[in-house]
Amino acid sequence: MRAAVTHAPGSMELRDDVPEPGPPGAGEVVVRPEAVGICGSDFHFFSGELHELVGATLPRVQGHEVAATIEATGPGCRDELAPGTRVALWPLTPCGACYPCSIGRGNVCDRFQLIGIHVDGGLQERLTMPEGQVFPTAEDRPEVAALTEPVSIAVRAVHRARVADGERVVVFGAGPIGQATAIAALERGAAVLLVDRLERRLELGRAAGAEAVPWTGPDEIVGLAREWAGGGGPPVVIDATGAPAAIRAAVDMAASAGRVVIVGMGPGEVPLRVGSFTEKELDVLGTSVCNRDEFAAAVALVERNRDRLAPLVTHEFPLDRAPDALVYAMENPTDVMKVAIRA
Repeated sequence: MRAAVTHAPGSMELRDDVPEPGPPGAGEVVVRPEAVGICGSDFHFFSGELHELVGATLPRVQGHEVAATIEATGPGCRDELAPGTRVALWPLTPCGACYPCSIGRGNVCDRFQLIGIHVDGGLQERLTMPEGQVFPTAEDRPEVAALTEPVSIAVRAVHRARVADGERVVVFGAGPIGQATAIAALERGAAVLLVDRLERRLELGRAAGAEAVPWTGPDEIVGLAREWAGGGGPPVVIDATGAPAAIRAAVDMAASAGRVVIVGMGPGEVPLRVGSFTEKELDVLGTSVCNRDEFAAAVALVERNRDRLAPLVTHEFPLDRAPDALVYAMENPTDVMKVAIRA
């Protein structure tokens, strides 16, 4: 079986001698990946930055943004999981026993497993998954169906932000997560202002229904966003950049009693005035990957917004060029929105 195997930091090779999965056991599904999206965490894993942090080892088949077709099911699987059905894969397996799991937040499980990180992922011809992590989708384009996983992060973000009909929401970052977050907020009836350095990304956001302005600096953006929102500023600000300057601007512009939700990841430290939290009584929330119900909601959101989301896939590569795809995406961050690797 063919698979793209990361066998050392910075080194991936296509192999054709990877063992085929055996017949599915009870509650298992064998799928054939059709499209796998590449994201920033794949870059960090490929470069070796995540291994110690998340307890991952090499060699590893990467790929956690997966659209696939069911090939076989084991005993006890849901009736809807029939061979030939296109599915999106929820990549997270929570332990079920830690504190987050005990309060229904297994998405931040202390001992989670993620396909493509802790166990082999989608950059191979066949993959065995637990049936509870396999979700049928009516989306007929595999590269769009593979967007379900990044969209699920947006679903989690607007859930954490408690975005409501009629609210004004500022989203920093118009990459795939920011674009998906804008669409998820628009679906809830909010007005959305996207902020990014790249005009072509802002154009994608405008085409999807958001308003959009270029980042010109923290003071200018704070003033512009507060004017756009009216009143005391936007009630919700969501950061999808992880950039310290954007996070500081988010706290500064948010209305009193507002919510600031951090989705973007980054190593930087953010200087913030403590009084901002007490004077305005802000809710400042982190967000991570989604839970099972939110992944199901993301499947439906992709189906409803397929034409809005399809332009996010800017580049496609075949599986036998997976190493080239990863390097290209890493070396061309301003040209690439989302790379999909097709089986």
